[in-house]
Amino acid sequence: MLMLKLGLAGVGLLYVAAVAGMVVFQRDLQYFPDRSDPAPIGVGLVDIQRVPLATADGETVVLWWADPAPDRPVILYFHGNAGSIAQRADRLAFYQSRGYGAAFLSWRGYGGSTGHPTEAGLMQDAEAAYAYLLAQGVAPDRIVLLGESLGSGVAVQLAARHKVAAVILEAPYTAAVDIAAQAYPWLPVRVLMLDQFLSRDHIADIDAPLLILHGERDRVIPYRSGLRLFDQATAPKTFVSLGAKGHEALYDPATWARGADFIDAAFPP
Repeated sequence: MLMLKLGLAGVGLLYVAAVAGMVVFQRDLQYFPDRSDPAPIGVGLVDIQRVPLATADGETVVLWWADPAPDRPVILYFHGNAGSIAQRADRLAFYQSRGYGAAFLSWRGYGGSTGHPTEAGLMQDAEAAYAYLLAQGVAPDRIVLLGESLGSGVAVQLAARHKVAAVILEAPYTAAVDIAAQAYPWLPVRVLMLDQFLSRDHIADIDAPLLILHGERDRVIPYRSGLRLFDQATAPKTFVSLGAKGHEALYDPATWARGADFIDAAFPP
Protein backbone atom coordinates (compact mmCIF):
# COMPACT_ATOMS: atom_id res chain seq x y z
CA MET A 1 0.00 0.00 0.00
CA LEU A 2 2.85 2.35 0.87
CA MET A 3 4.53 1.65 -2.47
CA LEU A 4 1.28 2.40 -4.28
CA LYS A 5 0.94 5.73 -2.46
CA LEU A 6 4.54 6.60 -3.22
CA GLY A 7 4.02 5.70 -6.86
CA LEU A 8 0.91 7.83 -7.13
CA ALA A 9 2.68 10.70 -5.41
CA GLY A 10 5.55 10.38 -7.89
CA VAL A 11 3.16 10.44 -10.84
CA GLY A 12 1.44 13.46 -9.35
CA LEU A 13 4.71 15.31 -8.95
CA LEU A 14 5.70 14.50 -12.52
CA TYR A 15 2.36 15.80 -13.76
CA VAL A 16 2.68 19.03 -11.77
CA ALA A 17 6.22 19.50 -13.12
CA ALA A 18 5.02 18.88 -16.67
CA VAL A 19 2.18 21.36 -16.29
CA ALA A 20 4.50 23.95 -14.78
CA GLY A 21 6.95 23.51 -17.64
CA MET A 22 4.21 23.91 -20.24
CA VAL A 23 2.97 27.07 -18.54
CA VAL A 24 6.40 28.66 -18.33
CA PHE A 25 7.48 27.75 -21.88
CA GLN A 26 4.10 27.86 -23.62
CA ARG A 27 5.00 30.72 -25.95
CA ASP A 28 8.10 28.83 -27.07
CA LEU A 29 5.68 26.10 -28.16
CA GLN A 30 3.36 28.55 -29.93
CA TYR A 31 5.73 30.86 -31.83
CA PHE A 32 8.69 29.78 -33.97
CA PRO A 33 10.26 32.97 -35.31
CA ASP A 34 13.00 33.24 -37.88
CA ARG A 35 14.87 36.40 -36.88
CA SER A 36 16.91 36.81 -40.07
CA ASP A 37 16.34 40.18 -41.71
CA PRO A 38 17.51 40.25 -45.34
CA ALA A 39 16.81 43.20 -47.60
CA PRO A 40 13.90 42.55 -49.98
CA ILE A 41 16.28 42.74 -52.95
CA GLY A 42 18.34 39.99 -51.29
CA VAL A 43 15.45 37.54 -51.70
CA GLY A 44 14.71 38.54 -55.27
CA LEU A 45 12.09 41.24 -54.72
CA VAL A 46 12.07 44.59 -56.51
CA ASP A 47 10.19 47.81 -55.87
CA ILE A 48 9.74 46.95 -52.19
CA GLN A 49 10.23 49.42 -49.36
CA ARG A 50 11.36 48.19 -45.96
CA VAL A 51 9.35 50.33 -43.54
CA PRO A 52 9.99 50.37 -39.75
CA LEU A 53 6.74 50.94 -37.86
CA ALA A 54 6.47 52.13 -34.27
CA THR A 55 3.80 50.30 -32.28
CA ALA A 56 1.69 51.87 -29.55
CA ASP A 57 3.59 49.92 -26.88
CA GLY A 58 7.05 50.99 -27.99
CA GLU A 59 8.24 48.20 -30.28
CA THR A 60 9.47 48.61 -33.86
CA VAL A 61 8.19 46.15 -36.44
CA VAL A 62 9.14 45.74 -40.08
CA LEU A 63 6.72 46.11 -42.98
CA TRP A 64 7.58 45.23 -46.56
CA TRP A 65 5.53 47.58 -48.71
CA ALA A 66 4.78 47.49 -52.44
CA ASP A 67 2.66 50.20 -54.05
CA PRO A 68 -0.47 49.05 -55.90
CA ALA A 69 -1.07 49.57 -59.59
CA PRO A 70 -3.70 52.26 -60.30
CA ASP A 71 -7.15 51.37 -58.92
CA ARG A 72 -5.92 48.09 -57.42
CA PRO A 73 -6.41 47.06 -53.78
CA VAL A 74 -3.76 46.50 -51.13
CA ILE A 75 -3.27 43.18 -49.36
CA LEU A 76 -2.33 43.51 -45.69
CA TYR A 77 -0.79 40.11 -45.05
CA PHE A 78 -0.36 38.38 -41.69
CA HIS A 79 1.87 35.32 -41.72
CA GLY A 80 1.76 32.21 -39.57
CA ASN A 81 3.63 31.30 -36.40
CA ALA A 82 6.81 30.03 -38.07
CA GLY A 83 9.45 31.51 -40.35
CA SER A 84 9.49 35.08 -41.62
CA ILE A 85 8.18 37.32 -44.38
CA ALA A 86 11.47 36.77 -46.24
CA GLN A 87 10.53 33.10 -46.58
CA ARG A 88 7.29 34.23 -48.23
CA ALA A 89 8.92 36.43 -50.86
CA ASP A 90 7.47 34.34 -53.69
CA ARG A 91 3.97 35.04 -52.39
CA LEU A 92 4.64 38.77 -52.28
CA ALA A 93 6.00 38.64 -55.84
CA PHE A 94 2.83 36.81 -56.91
CA TYR A 95 0.66 39.61 -55.53
CA GLN A 96 2.81 42.19 -57.29
CA SER A 97 2.29 40.30 -60.56
CA ARG A 98 -1.46 40.73 -60.11
CA GLY A 99 -1.07 44.48 -59.64
CA TYR A 100 -1.98 44.48 -55.94
CA GLY A 101 -0.30 46.60 -53.37
CA ALA A 102 1.22 44.40 -50.68
CA ALA A 103 2.01 45.10 -47.05
CA PHE A 104 3.76 42.11 -45.44
CA LEU A 105 4.09 42.53 -41.69
CA SER A 106 6.90 40.93 -39.72
CA TRP A 107 5.55 40.17 -36.25
CA ARG A 108 7.43 41.39 -33.19
CA GLY A 109 10.27 39.01 -32.42
CA TYR A 110 10.41 37.89 -36.06
CA GLY A 111 12.79 39.04 -38.79
CA GLY A 112 13.93 42.60 -38.12
CA SER A 113 11.23 43.39 -35.54
CA THR A 114 11.88 44.04 -31.87
CA GLY A 115 10.14 42.47 -28.89
CA HIS A 116 8.60 39.07 -28.28
CA PRO A 117 5.37 37.68 -29.73
CA THR A 118 2.19 37.66 -27.68
CA GLU A 119 -1.43 37.89 -28.77
CA ALA A 120 -1.78 41.44 -27.45
CA GLY A 121 1.51 42.38 -29.07
CA LEU A 122 0.58 40.97 -32.47
CA MET A 123 -2.64 42.98 -32.36
CA GLN A 124 -0.59 46.12 -31.67
CA ASP A 125 1.58 45.25 -34.69
CA ALA A 126 -1.48 44.80 -36.90
CA GLU A 127 -2.96 48.10 -35.74
CA ALA A 128 0.30 49.87 -36.62
CA ALA A 129 0.29 48.34 -40.11
CA TYR A 130 -3.35 49.27 -40.72
CA ALA A 131 -2.67 52.85 -39.57
CA TYR A 132 0.33 53.01 -41.92
CA LEU A 133 -1.84 52.11 -44.91
CA LEU A 134 -4.33 54.81 -44.00
CA ALA A 135 -1.45 57.30 -43.71
CA GLN A 136 -0.36 56.34 -47.24
CA GLY A 137 -3.77 57.34 -48.51
CA VAL A 138 -5.12 53.80 -48.87
CA ALA A 139 -8.85 53.93 -48.17
CA PRO A 140 -10.31 51.21 -45.93
CA ASP A 141 -12.46 50.00 -48.83
CA ARG A 142 -9.25 49.20 -50.73
CA ILE A 143 -7.65 47.12 -47.96
CA VAL A 144 -7.89 43.33 -48.11
CA LEU A 145 -6.82 41.50 -44.95
CA LEU A 146 -5.22 38.13 -45.56
CA GLY A 147 -4.24 35.90 -42.64
CA GLU A 148 -2.66 32.49 -42.87
CA SER A 149 -2.77 29.97 -40.02
CA LEU A 150 -1.89 31.84 -36.78
CA GLY A 151 -2.22 35.14 -38.66
CA SER A 152 -5.86 34.36 -39.41
CA GLY A 153 -6.71 35.07 -35.78
CA VAL A 154 -5.17 38.54 -35.98
CA ALA A 155 -6.94 39.22 -39.28
CA VAL A 156 -10.30 38.28 -37.76
CA GLN A 157 -9.88 40.56 -34.76
CA LEU A 158 -8.60 43.49 -36.83
CA ALA A 159 -11.45 43.15 -39.33
CA ALA A 160 -13.94 43.06 -36.46
CA ARG A 161 -12.57 46.41 -35.25
CA HIS A 162 -12.03 48.25 -38.53
CA LYS A 163 -13.58 48.72 -41.92
CA VAL A 164 -11.90 46.72 -44.71
CA ALA A 165 -12.81 45.73 -48.25
CA ALA A 166 -12.55 41.96 -47.77
CA VAL A 167 -11.02 39.26 -45.59
CA ILE A 168 -9.26 36.08 -46.71
CA LEU A 169 -8.40 33.39 -44.17
CA GLU A 170 -6.17 30.45 -45.06
CA ALA A 171 -6.35 27.43 -42.74
CA PRO A 172 -8.05 29.37 -39.92
CA TYR A 173 -9.11 28.10 -36.51
CA THR A 174 -12.08 28.71 -34.26
CA ALA A 175 -9.53 29.53 -31.55
CA ALA A 176 -5.88 28.72 -30.99
CA VAL A 177 -6.86 27.36 -27.59
CA ASP A 178 -9.18 24.85 -29.29
CA ILE A 179 -6.25 23.51 -31.32
CA ALA A 180 -4.02 23.37 -28.24
CA ALA A 181 -6.69 21.55 -26.22
CA GLN A 182 -6.84 18.86 -28.89
CA ALA A 183 -3.06 18.56 -28.98
CA TYR A 184 -2.67 18.39 -25.18
CA PRO A 185 -5.82 16.71 -23.82
CA TRP A 186 -4.04 15.90 -20.56
CA LEU A 187 -3.54 19.60 -19.73
CA PRO A 188 -6.04 22.19 -18.47
CA VAL A 189 -5.21 24.25 -21.54
CA ARG A 190 -8.33 26.42 -21.49
CA VAL A 191 -7.37 27.71 -18.05
CA LEU A 192 -3.64 28.07 -18.53
CA MET A 193 -3.14 29.27 -22.12
CA LEU A 194 -2.21 32.94 -22.36
CA ASP A 195 -2.63 33.64 -26.09
CA GLN A 196 -5.92 32.01 -27.03
CA PHE A 197 -6.82 33.91 -30.25
CA LEU A 198 -10.59 33.45 -29.92
CA SER A 199 -11.59 33.97 -33.55
CA ARG A 200 -14.98 32.40 -32.88
CA ASP A 201 -15.80 35.31 -30.57
CA HIS A 202 -15.09 37.94 -33.27
CA ILE A 203 -15.88 36.41 -36.66
CA ALA A 204 -19.55 37.46 -36.63
CA ASP A 205 -18.51 41.11 -36.19
CA ILE A 206 -16.79 41.25 -39.58
CA ASP A 207 -18.71 43.45 -41.99
CA ALA A 208 -16.93 42.58 -45.23
CA PRO A 209 -16.94 39.75 -47.80
CA LEU A 210 -15.14 36.74 -46.34
CA LEU A 211 -13.29 33.89 -48.06
CA ILE A 212 -12.02 30.85 -46.14
CA LEU A 213 -9.59 28.41 -47.79
CA HIS A 214 -8.71 25.11 -46.12
CA GLY A 215 -7.11 21.80 -47.06
CA GLU A 216 -9.10 18.70 -46.15
CA ARG A 217 -6.01 16.84 -44.86
CA ASP A 218 -4.60 19.63 -42.74
CA ARG A 219 -3.14 18.06 -39.60
CA VAL A 220 -1.94 21.33 -38.09
CA ILE A 221 -5.31 23.09 -38.10
CA PRO A 222 -8.04 20.56 -38.88
CA TYR A 223 -10.39 21.18 -41.79
CA ARG A 224 -13.38 21.01 -39.46
CA SER A 225 -12.02 24.01 -37.56
CA GLY A 226 -12.24 26.15 -40.68
CA LEU A 227 -15.74 24.86 -41.37
CA ARG A 228 -16.90 25.71 -37.86
CA LEU A 229 -15.48 29.21 -38.10
CA PHE A 230 -17.23 29.65 -41.44
CA ASP A 231 -20.54 28.59 -39.89
CA GLN A 232 -20.18 31.31 -37.26
CA ALA A 233 -19.42 34.05 -39.80
CA THR A 234 -22.02 36.35 -41.31
CA ALA A 235 -22.75 36.71 -45.02
CA PRO A 236 -21.43 37.43 -47.55
CA LYS A 237 -19.07 34.52 -47.09
CA THR A 238 -17.47 31.80 -49.21
CA PHE A 239 -15.77 28.56 -48.19
CA VAL A 240 -13.42 26.83 -50.63
CA SER A 241 -11.98 23.39 -50.00
CA LEU A 242 -8.42 23.01 -51.24
CA GLY A 243 -9.00 19.31 -51.70
CA ALA A 244 -6.84 16.53 -50.33
CA LYS A 245 -4.06 18.85 -49.16
CA GLY A 246 -2.51 19.57 -45.80
CA HIS A 247 -1.10 22.71 -44.20
CA GLU A 248 1.51 22.88 -46.97
CA ALA A 249 -1.26 24.23 -49.23
CA LEU A 250 -0.47 27.65 -47.75
CA TYR A 251 2.73 27.68 -49.80
CA ASP A 252 1.07 26.62 -53.06
CA PRO A 253 0.59 29.34 -55.72
CA ALA A 254 -2.70 27.65 -56.61
CA THR A 255 -3.98 28.62 -53.15
CA TRP A 256 -2.84 32.21 -53.61
CA ALA A 257 -4.59 32.27 -56.98
CA ARG A 258 -7.89 31.27 -55.33
CA GLY A 259 -7.61 34.30 -53.11
CA ALA A 260 -6.60 36.53 -56.01
CA ASP A 261 -9.63 35.44 -58.03
CA PHE A 262 -11.83 36.36 -55.06
CA ILE A 263 -10.20 39.80 -54.90
CA ASP A 264 -10.50 40.36 -58.66
CA ALA A 265 -14.22 39.62 -58.47
CA ALA A 266 -14.52 42.62 -56.13
CA PHE A 267 -11.91 44.76 -57.91
CA PRO A 268 -11.94 43.83 -61.62
CA PRO A 269 -8.50 44.51 -63.15
